[in-house]
Amino acid sequence: MSGKVSGMKVKLFIKEAMSGKVLAGQRNATLNRSAESIDATSKDTEGFWKESIQGFKEWSIDCDGAFIESDEAYKILETAFLASENVDVYLELPSGTKYEGNATITDFSLEAPYDDLVTWSIALQGNGALTTTAAPVVPGV
Repeated sequence: MSGKVSGMKVKLFIKEAMSGKVLAGQRNATLNRSAESIDATSKDTEGFWKESIQGFKEWSIDCDGAFIESDEAYKILETAFLASENVDVYLELPSGTKYEGNATITDFSLEAPYDDLVTWSIALQGNGALTTTAAPVVPGV
């Protein structure tokens, strides 16, 4: 087994605030993680090379999907966007590993080209920590 993962098996889930119900509906997704670089260079740095340490971190998710009017996930996202509310989301790998957090919807577009499928795209900016939950270990496997 190669350990490679197909992107079509990675899913973004949106948790509905009232019921805790988990919904999905995306086609593509990108998890972005970055950190500030803090200059830690001093006069005694060896060889005059800059040194740095990691500062504040941030995360975001960009994704898109095919627009389906009856899709509950789309309705939850639209309602949250219009009400200026954050959403709880997680990205799940086929292994069961999850990247989870609370996010602000910073962009929510609907594209309706004349000769193609109607699609939506969304940008989610992390609000606080992104937690990682490893896939559960199954005994004997």
